[in-house]
Amino acid sequence: MTSSGSASDAGAGAVPRRVLIALCATQITGWGVLFYALPVLLGDLTADTGWSTAEVMGAFSIGLAASALAGIAVGHLIDHRGPRLVMTTGSVLAVLSVVGIATAPNLWWFTAAWVLSGVAQAAVLYKPAFAAITAWYGLRRVRALTVLTLAGGLASTVFAPLTAYLAGHFDWRGVYLILAVVLAVVTVPAHAIALNPPWPGVRPKGETSGVDRRSIISSPAFIALAAAIALTAFTMGTSNLYLVPLLTGRGMDTATAAWALGLCGAGQLLGRIAYAPIALRTGPTVRAAAILGVGAVTMLATALVAGPLALVFAAVILLGAARGAFTLLDATVITDRWGPNGYGTLHGILTAPATVAMALSPWAGAQLAARTGGNPQMFALLAGLTLLAAVIVSAEALARRPARR
Repeated sequence: MTSSGSASDAGAGAVPRRVLIALCATQITGWGVLFYALPVLLGDLTADTGWSTAEVMGAFSIGLAASALAGIAVGHLIDHRGPRLVMTTGSVLAVLSVVGIATAPNLWWFTAAWVLSGVAQAAVLYKPAFAAITAWYGLRRVRALTVLTLAGGLASTVFAPLTAYLAGHFDWRGVYLILAVVLAVVTVPAHAIALNPPWPGVRPKGETSGVDRRSIISSPAFIALAAAIALTAFTMGTSNLYLVPLLTGRGMDTATAAWALGLCGAGQLLGRIAYAPIALRTGPTVRAAAILGVGAVTMLATALVAGPLALVFAAVILLGAARGAFTLLDATVITDRWGPNGYGTLHGILTAPATVAMALSPWAGAQLAARTGGNPQMFALLAGLTLLAAVIVSAEALARRPARR
């Protein structure tokens, strides 16, 4: 494994503050509208349309699968062209997709709108933002990524209660139309205007060649990380989507459950604040195994704790902290092990299985809850899968040890 610097590191100059501010604002809004609104509106949506939860989450899953397919191409495009055009175009597509969701007359239209949303997500959410910051900020990328993900962690804190409030005054279609306007006003001009510093390009000639990338992609370390990240993305995504149904199934009202989801988002801030000092004191393997292990424990706690309310909120906050740390782990794992060159392409390939896993999580979550006997049992199973991810990371590192002697 290498973590050597590059021209990107050495040549990173002063990046205008507006770049990071704009990306923070667009990540809060993008995640809030494209991801966190659906769990809050799910009950109203199914009651109004007659579509089952599995059908609605299936449409969402297909959209995430489209995001996985688009993500590799988007990463390659950003490596060569930069994020401005990609993220601005993605913002326009995102707005159109939300309007399509709001006006869907049938399930087929609804599913097609989520496919468009998935393509847009690949171009506007964390992956392209991570690539932009990694290239522009060089050696200062960890600090900038921390700020970005701290802001992104506020998405559920802001938009889950906001969506619940709007749902109290409008039907789910009206709420989505309002959110589409918010998405358009915030993200399209921010990406078009702010993301205009010179793009450093792919790599200096002779560094991180196609052959090097192929050897990285085929290495046991890369494969193990891809598997662990995919498992954890599945468990974290499923637990996030089904947190509100878990809590309302125990008798909590929707507004309070939405606040719990918001607190989970606030908990992500704790995990992201803690990540930088943890990274200074640990190597990549220990850090990854520890974060995934904490995720497993907190997910099990969420499955088992039914009350009192303060204890439920505490478990949810800690689960959010693990999820927040995992986001930064995902953002930095490529540069920690192999350096920043070709980040967009490598990260797109590394996380493609994770995006597919997340695509399955809405549908699979409904199936697992039905087959295991309910959401609490499903959360316990998710905890076990997260622990398995920690074991995979640790086992791969142990397997490499004799070769280093």
